[in-house]
Amino acid sequence: MVRGIGNDIIEMERIRKALEKNSRFFTKLFTPREQEYLRSRKDFVQAVAGRFAAKEAVAKALGTGFRSFGMADIEILGDDIGKPVVLLSEKVRSAVKGGEDLQVMVTISHSRDHALATALAMEEVSH
Repeated sequence: MVRGIGNDIIEMERIRKALEKNSRFFTKLFTPREQEYLRSRKDFVQAVAGRFAAKEAVAKALGTGFRSFGMADIEILGDDIGKPVVLLSEKVRSAVKGGEDLQVMVTISHSRDHALATALAMEEVSH
């Protein structure tokens, strides 16, 4: 059953400026595993912007925003072919009603100037 959908768009220039201006921006918002992945990407700023938008979209899909948890509590990694995979921390699962049974899917797109992400939160159905 669908619990929520979220969408976010971010300007690449805004992320570029945040990375240049605030040395903690990157380490505060991304887990060590995400940081490793993002540093390996050819277009670092584009990759960071996409993951940033994805985290925002996930928070919207959950219906909570970032009231009870931070961006680093939502981890966006890639599977073996690069498809984004969403991992929610226990803090997120506790903050969201029925969070223990949630699965979230996300898609990320980029243009020259923007990154866009859409997330779909669903309850896992057990039979």
